[in-house]
Amino acid sequence: MTTDSQWVACWGNATSISNRREAVYAKDLTLRYPIRMCFSGTMLRFRFSNLTGTEPVTLDKVFANHVAVTFGGQKSVTLQPGTETESDAISMAVRSGDTVEVSMYMAGYTQMNSGTFVTGPLSKGYYAYGDYADANVLPQDLSRSTNWFYFLNTIDVLTSKDNRAVVCYGDSITAQSWPDYLAQMVFGTNTAIIRRAVSGTRILRQYDCITYQAYGLKGATRFPIEMNVAGATDVIIQHGINDIIHPVGTDVNPFRPWSDLPTVEEMEQGVENIYVRPAKEQGLRVWSGTLLPIYGWRTYNEERETMRQAFNEWLRTSPLFDGCIDFDKAVRSNSNPKAFADGYDSGDHLHPSERAYEAMARTAAQYF
Repeated sequence: MTTDSQWVACWGNATSISNRREAVYAKDLTLRYPIRMCFSGTMLRFRFSNLTGTEPVTLDKVFANHVAVTFGGQKSVTLQPGTETESDAISMAVRSGDTVEVSMYMAGYTQMNSGTFVTGPLSKGYYAYGDYADANVLPQDLSRSTNWFYFLNTIDVLTSKDNRAVVCYGDSITAQSWPDYLAQMVFGTNTAIIRRAVSGTRILRQYDCITYQAYGLKGATRFPIEMNVAGATDVIIQHGINDIIHPVGTDVNPFRPWSDLPTVEEMEQGVENIYVRPAKEQGLRVWSGTLLPIYGWRTYNEERETMRQAFNEWLRTSPLFDGCIDFDKAVRSNSNPKAFADGYDSGDHLHPSERAYEAMARTAAQYF
C-alpha cells in the first residue's frame, strides 16, 4: 500500500439471523451479488460473516468477476460460527461505476443462518442450483433473484486517502431503500454509504425465539461488530422505534412482554452508552436520525406517540451528536405531524413509501 492510498469500505451490510422457515439448509448452491463500485482502486478484499451461525459454513469457491478470491492462499474457506473472516487482498483494478460480481459456491449441506434482507435500487442478488460461481451468466431456468444477502458482509477497496465511508445504522427502515438512494445521490464524490441495518432490531432488547430471531441482535451486541468499517468517518443512527412499538403484553404475544417497554430516558442512555461514546472513541462523527411517524400502526397509542416525540426532541437537541438528520420532518404531514405526508406511507403506517425513502435520502445528502 502506498502512502497516498488506504483501505476504504465501498459496500457493506449487517449480518443477522435469517428468517426461520421450514428449510434452513442449502446444498449445491451458488450465490451471486452484483456490487457497484463507488471508488476507483487497485485491490479488493472481502469479509464474509457467519456471525449468527451455529455451524461451520464452507464456501468451496469464491470469485469476483472470474478472479478467484483466496483465504490464506486457499480457494475455499470454512467460516466458523460466530466469526467473520477476511479474504486475502486480490489485485483488481476497478473504476468508480464498475460492477463487481461476487459469487460463492457451497457444495455440501450449508446452514443458511447468517443473512440479512435488504431492499433498494442497488440491492439485489441471485441464487442458482448448481456450481455456477465462475459462469458468465446464471442459467435462467435454475436461478432466481433474492434480496437476502448471505455471508458476504463487506467489500473494501484500496483507494485514495481522500475517500471515506459513512455508516447508516438502524432497523428495517434503514434496511430498506433510503441508504441506496443516498448512495446514488453522493455517487461521484469521495463518500461510500455502508448499510448496517436489520429489520426488527432494537436498542435494548433482542428475541431468542425462532419466531423473531430474524429481528436481530440488540444494540450492545451489534454495534461493536458492525462498526468494523475501514475508512469510516461518520455514522448515522436511526434506531429505536421497535423498542417503542414492539411490547404488547404476554396475553397478546408471549414473546413481547410489557417489561420490554423502556422509558425514554433508558433509550437515551442506551444510545449514548452503546452507540455515541464508542463511536466517538473510534474518532467518528455521530449523526442522530429522528424516528418516523407511526400514526395508524397496529400498536399505535398516544403513550407510544408521546415517547417518540420526546425521544425525537432529544435526538434533535442533545449536544452528544455532531448533528441531527431530521427524517421525521422530511416525511411527516404538515396538517397531522403524527402521520406520514400524503404519498409517503407504504400502507402499513410504519414504513415509508419509495418516494419517502428518496426524501429521507435527500435530507441526509445535504450533510455529505
